[in-house]
Amino acid sequence: MRHLVLLGIALSSLVVMPAAAVGQAGVEDAVRQSIIDSYAFGRDNLMDEAGGYSKAGSAEFWSSGGLLQWVPADTPPLSYESNSLTPKHIKVIPLADGVALVHMYVEGAYHATGQAPVPNYLTRGTLVVVLEEGEWVTRAAHWSPIRGGTGTNQTAID
Repeated sequence: MRHLVLLGIALSSLVVMPAAAVGQAGVEDAVRQSIIDSYAFGRDNLMDEAGGYSKAGSAEFWSSGGLLQWVPADTPPLSYESNSLTPKHIKVIPLADGVALVHMYVEGAYHATGQAPVPNYLTRGTLVVVLEEGEWVTRAAHWSPIRGGTGTNQTAID
């Protein structure tokens, strides 16, 4: 299983203009819309978009618990048997030119190819995204299940 947990995946192919060119409100709107579009792509195509991670990789705590994971930039996208994941209450906080913090919730159900289904995915995420070559990509993430829901069942990249 060379797949990673879903939701670092949330920020695949986030194309926006540089932060300085669009201002803080523009960055917030662009990152938020990119996340919404990325999840829609995953639902519509039953796979995540390629890319989405910093060329330096991403340090992540997944909602399955466990130790800190290192996600390489070239990790292949996750594919699904089914996917109804939807991001909600997305709050983007620009920190510096080309760096933003994202807080959000994700809910739904999914069945990643080759893994057990997750029928009640309900989690909150905090992500650090950076602008690289015109795309917002994940540099770090922390996912935590919300009471009454479950996180993922994957605990490592194989």
